[in-house]
Amino acid sequence: MKTVFFDIDTQIDFLYPAGALCVPGAEKLLPALTRLNHYAAEHAIVVVSTTDAHAENDPEFRAWPAHCVVGTPGQQKPAATLLERRAVIPTVPGQYSIDGAAQVILEKQALDLFTNPNLPGLLARLNAERYVVYGVVTEYCVRCAVLGLLATGEPVELVTDAIQSLDEAAARRTLAEFSSAGGRLTSVREICA
Repeated sequence: MKTVFFDIDTQIDFLYPAGALCVPGAEKLLPALTRLNHYAAEHAIVVVSTTDAHAENDPEFRAWPAHCVVGTPGQQKPAATLLERRAVIPTVPGQYSIDGAAQVILEKQALDLFTNPNLPGLLARLNAERYVVYGVVTEYCVRCAVLGLLATGEPVELVTDAIQSLDEAAARRTLAEFSSAGGRLTSVREICA
């Protein structure tokens, strides 16, 4: 079964206490995120890593504090989560090569990764039969990812010990919504067994 991992928004501004939009407790995910990404690389599983790539005056900053501005340290992923062979797919429509890439950096300027117009074509090229999802924030970007991927009709698994929320009640609702829509909850240990 061809699997693709989705590593959602694991960027410095979200993961670290000094980050512009830190998710409390997210820094504790780094060992799990690193393990998942490197497990994928060792098993020839492509990792799609979504990243916020905002302009300085991005419209999203009306709702959220400024974060993940292109070119800033906070917009970067921690080095431990990066794989050697990478390809970047921006939000500008086009044909982007992913040949030989172990990690595809999918840029976005909104909560929902499906706002990147290149995602449908990427999913078609990857031709996955199963998706494994982890990252931040559970009730926002992770929710958009798992529900959007479930809509493709393929099985989706959410790694519950590799996600972090801002609001526990909202996270519980997200997990319940995901499960009732046919998603499966799993763990790092189970995925990397």
